[in-house]
Amino acid sequence: MVHRETLLRVLCQMLGKRIVESDCQTRQLQGGTLGDVQLITGTAQSIDGEQLPYKLVWKTQQIWERPGDPNSWHREYDLYCSDLDASFSDSFRWPTCYYAQRHADAIEIWMEYIEGISGNDLTTEMHEAAALEIGRYQGRQYVQPTLARSASGLGDAEFMQREHAQWYRQLFTADFLMSDQSTLAEHLKQMLRDKQIVLQTGKSFEYGYLRSAGCGIPEHLRQMLIDMDDRHAQFFENIKSLPVVLCHRDFWNTNIFYAEGKIRLIDWDTSGWGYLGEDIASLIVDGTEIDRVDECYQRLFPAYLQGISEAMDISQINDFYLRDMILIKFGYRMLQDYIFSSSSDVREEQVEILQKIYEWGK
Repeated sequence: MVHRETLLRVLCQMLGKRIVESDCQTRQLQGGTLGDVQLITGTAQSIDGEQLPYKLVWKTQQIWERPGDPNSWHREYDLYCSDLDASFSDSFRWPTCYYAQRHADAIEIWMEYIEGISGNDLTTEMHEAAALEIGRYQGRQYVQPTLARSASGLGDAEFMQREHAQWYRQLFTADFLMSDQSTLAEHLKQMLRDKQIVLQTGKSFEYGYLRSAGCGIPEHLRQMLIDMDDRHAQFFENIKSLPVVLCHRDFWNTNIFYAEGKIRLIDWDTSGWGYLGEDIASLIVDGTEIDRVDECYQRLFPAYLQGISEAMDISQINDFYLRDMILIKFGYRMLQDYIFSSSSDVREEQVEILQKIYEWGK
């Protein structure tokens, strides 16, 4: 429920006038168990009688703990209360925050409603513009990190490694997975009973499935994922040679808005320090339509490097590890989608994307 006093306070900040009354209507933009995003619209009345239509976003987030990133539930509040807003430009920024409040078990943020092109409506050229702008931003922050370094609660550069390590953890025993209490699909339970899938001690179901006779993914793609597993420790050692930059870490099409040639980026709750290329690895494959993945791989990384290089010298970096980064970040997610989806189309899509990644390595 919208509190009248809070709404009037927000509208005064947003409209730059003393607002004495307002009506409001709400529409849910995004919602879940722990987070809720509402579009608030209406007409505000100023103290001198002026009628002012408005749109704004009211976001609430309940306390929760993202594995490997315990501060994420209140990170957006922390960042909006910092000086980081001054680090953005007119061509690349987050939504303007009008009011933010932290409670014992939740945060709420009242912010600008961004109107623009987003999601699958973004063209490759728009993706390219987003890649260029985040490269410019990260380059500037690398050279002059004062504002970013002063922001509290940002994630650290080891987040990707901790996130990847989760795929090796055993959450359930084979006996439980085959039991009536398990929600595992019946055909997967039967594969466990028939020893087509053999779980390995201390390892996840996905890890065991990938290495089992019952794995339905083509052998060369399966081996690609296993090879990445075998050398993941070396990968994480190698990327330490890359510059550490301020990453958004949820940089995909639904969080990107293109408006009049400018980029607006929402949902900063996973942001933190990371390695050059992490965000572009996400933009290339996360939620990207399959028939555009190859073009994005060919075009987005060069645009990103162009933006980075405007502020910092990257000419001495011999390897950016982009393909490996994509496999580390998304290989097991694609495997999971393949295993647990009831849709043959979804399973085929995962195989098709993995095939494209395989061909990038030739």
